[in-house]
Amino acid sequence: MATGSDGVVSGIRVDLRRLHETWMEIVYPRQRNAGDTVLGTWTPDSQFGMVLYRLWSAIGVPVIGLVYPLVLLGAFLRFQTRRIDGTATRLGVVGVVLLSVLVWGGLTALARFELDLVTGGVLAIGLAGVVATVSAALAVGARTVGGRGTTVALAYPFAMTAIFLPPVVAALFSKTLAAVVLPGSTALAQWLLDTLLAPVGLADLFSRTFDLEGAAYVVMWVAISFPVGWVLGLLVTLADFARPTE
Repeated sequence: MATGSDGVVSGIRVDLRRLHETWMEIVYPRQRNAGDTVLGTWTPDSQFGMVLYRLWSAIGVPVIGLVYPLVLLGAFLRFQTRRIDGTATRLGVVGVVLLSVLVWGGLTALARFELDLVTGGVLAIGLAGVVATVSAALAVGARTVGGRGTTVALAYPFAMTAIFLPPVVAALFSKTLAAVVLPGSTALAQWLLDTLLAPVGLADLFSRTFDLEGAAYVVMWVAISFPVGWVLGLLVTLADFARPTE
């Protein structure tokens, strides 16, 4: 138990030191991972410069205190996403598409025996499967292209779309799903209006322009999936920066 605790504390110290060195390097050269090099960490050669150096170092302490929880969250998300990414990489785009078609095709077939569906419900679930399949294929394709920017900008948002959209589409045609998904979506939309749009004076404009019904739920969740994907991608990027892996 003590060994495990020491390992966690040691890991936190390494993280904090690396983040602080990165903060220092924003203004000063040769700070990050320079302590063990031949030249060593750069420091000012004047008393006034040293005062500014220490002041900048002190300012970085509360900044890192705010950022570090995000690093830990990003590390957790990285662990989860790389498990999924490893499976998707082994399957490839074609494999992901075939798996999605198999799963959603089975659900569509089972939906024929679901009495709760209204007219057109089976078709709606089939269309939801198409949305999920296309989004998953685009996510894997963007990830395969490579590059941090492409992965964050496209792969994560399309992956979120593949997760968010199918239940919403299906809920438009199922009374059982609609009773769970649509009220929650409406409550979330109201919270977004009050929290994000009302302070900038856009809440009334959106309320008058858009009616949250039918396809508007789909548009809403597509709009949500992209910023959520970007946030997740940036958190993982932050974890990669603070806790690089082999």
